[in-house]
Amino acid sequence: MFVLLTEIAETSTRVAATSARLGKIDHLASCLRRLEPHEVDAAVAFLSGELRQRQIGVGYATLREVPRPAVSPSLTVTAVDSAFEEIGRQAGTGSLGERRRLLTELFDRATAPEQRFLVRLLTGELRQGALDGVMVEAIARAAEVAGAQVRRALMLSGSLGAVATAALAEGTAGLAAFRLRIGNPLRPMLAQSAESVDAALARISPPAVEWKLDGIRVQVHRLEDTGGGSKGQGGGKDAVRVFTRTLDDITSRVPEVVEATMTLPVRTVVLDGEVIALRPDGRPQPFQATAARTGSRLEVETLRAATPLTLFLFDVLHLDGEDLIDRPGAERGDALARIAPPSLRMPRTVTSDPGDAAEVLRGALEQGHEGVVVKSLDAPYEAGRRGSGWIKVKPRHTLDLVVLAAEWGHGRRRGWLSNLHLGARDAEGGGFVMLGKTFKGLTDQMLRWQTEKFQELKVSQDSWVVHVRPELVVEIAFDGVQRSPRYPAGLALRFARVLRYRPDKRPDEADTIEAVQAIYAAGLGSA
Repeated sequence: MFVLLTEIAETSTRVAATSARLGKIDHLASCLRRLEPHEVDAAVAFLSGELRQRQIGVGYATLREVPRPAVSPSLTVTAVDSAFEEIGRQAGTGSLGERRRLLTELFDRATAPEQRFLVRLLTGELRQGALDGVMVEAIARAAEVAGAQVRRALMLSGSLGAVATAALAEGTAGLAAFRLRIGNPLRPMLAQSAESVDAALARISPPAVEWKLDGIRVQVHRLEDTGGGSKGQGGGKDAVRVFTRTLDDITSRVPEVVEATMTLPVRTVVLDGEVIALRPDGRPQPFQATAARTGSRLEVETLRAATPLTLFLFDVLHLDGEDLIDRPGAERGDALARIAPPSLRMPRTVTSDPGDAAEVLRGALEQGHEGVVVKSLDAPYEAGRRGSGWIKVKPRHTLDLVVLAAEWGHGRRRGWLSNLHLGARDAEGGGFVMLGKTFKGLTDQMLRWQTEKFQELKVSQDSWVVHVRPELVVEIAFDGVQRSPRYPAGLALRFARVLRYRPDKRPDEADTIEAVQAIYAAGLGSA
């Protein structure tokens, strides 16, 4: 017994056509129950709008011409996944032609609905930012286990496919087998937002107040160093792995982090923190300087000399064989203080006094940083979730939104894609909800970069607008939220302007339409 691709395509169509969250869960769970164990990983990826291989070198341009569709369905989930694997393996001279040949063979076996599904899958049009949450509940329903068990296993493994495979095959016992593994990154815990320190303190007690930096989030894993190398040399590098918030391995790009971690008096550890490029006076360089340093694979030592990075640690998830993610924040803070010197720790004050907390915020702002994060001393580490245990406070009102489309500019911006269509994530229904447009704040450098990038992400266009895959996160400053019948949620941002792109964030980490509605309800807006 095996599942055909046409069943996956039909399920995806039903999910997209269903607005109710419970309806989406029902459709997905029904499909999951029919899968064989060896099909689950790939099928879950396809239904989530992703490939197990992430990237296989196939873009929109490669899919402009496809062969005539097959008359009847014959492609299995496993066959499609194997084809993607083979396509992704092609490299070197002649690889483009070989990828095209393999892709043509695949599409030649697909029916018209299957071809449409494959095109949308390969171009990213199936991605729905919040689908992970819907899929978690669908896995739980199909396997008849608690959603919390699935979420915990996902937190520890980082692989939705692996979790689904275990849940459907072994139920609760399979999910209980997932453990934190050194060297395998966890999804980071995220923070909610508040308009003021007082508002954050009203929601968290007892709290600690930490600086919030405008850097790159890192998760640092130190493994047992069995290579025999000395600290800071070959063995040390092999014993430390550094990951971004998107779980990408950047170890080779941040030697400062490796060296600092190897000085700690531990055998194994998993740390959460931030790296940032600072000026000689200790104030932060622009975010772009930090992003460029952590994003470059070439001439690392030269770049390090010109733009050194500073590591600030603020949490510990594992220490010398013991997982700490379920321990309260106070215990994790104490553990971090025992192993890391103050020079490596994020400035932190434990206080419930609004005046003291305001002083911490003032100090962070005076030093040039974004604001503070108020953290519960009782809460566990909620990996992969924007939990209630952390609340960020930034005086400037900003949202992380996703670019849905862009309009061609005119005047001095003629020839550049300029006016951005901005969307907030729909946490309930999936996808993104448009909140308005802006061309303000874009530098010439940004315009040149985004014009080229949007052409790569293009899914359709007319004479004026280029619609793109919802992959790019952009940080938007705004003065308020107002009612607007022009947009689906009935809300629009007032005086929206671009601050920067956020290559360190995935679209499923963008702010939600519910967050925007809460801002409006709180009074940061106008009728």
